[in-house]
Amino acid sequence: MSEKKHILIITGDAGESFEILYAKHRLTEAGIASTIAAPQAKPLNLVIHDFEPGWDTYVERKGYLVSADRSFDDINPEEYDAVLCPGGRAPEYLRNDPRVLKIIDHFYQNGKYIFAICHGVQILVTAGLVDQKRVACYEHVKFEVESCGGIYVNDNEAVIDGKIVTGKTWQSHPEFYRAVFQCLAKEVSYEL
Repeated sequence: MSEKKHILIITGDAGESFEILYAKHRLTEAGIASTIAAPQAKPLNLVIHDFEPGWDTYVERKGYLVSADRSFDDINPEEYDAVLCPGGRAPEYLRNDPRVLKIIDHFYQNGKYIFAICHGVQILVTAGLVDQKRVACYEHVKFEVESCGGIYVNDNEAVIDGKIVTGKTWQSHPEFYRAVFQCLAKEVSYEL
């Protein structure tokens, strides 16, 4: 039996509740260890983004609390087999954190999988990883992706482009996690 593998989940306050909790639970269900990393190891205030009739954009509500297991300062990327960047509002400030960019760069430079969904793609944009890549993301991140040379994909809920796997929103979880586990099955041992 192979050694149990480990996925790093990067988020912070205002991360999308459903995307973070779904990831944590789905990975655990599959027998894959995961660590939630944030600017500080503390309880994080997650949010819920949803669509209301009559609104031109999504609304944000307070979501669940989840504890970050470790701070970015305590992360050794060598210990992880892949990284996941969920959405919410957290990526809009995490993408400016040099610790996050250094962590993401490690995964890219070492040929490890990088998974991002919804606004999590903003971290990949800032890290310079979308140029000439097919990318699925929340529609309002499209401009950032295309401005940095990426190819926005609207006709698929999830896209695999080399070692980068992206998904549109939490509504894309079935397709996104099918792609994630397809990739993990090639390189990461896990038990169902």
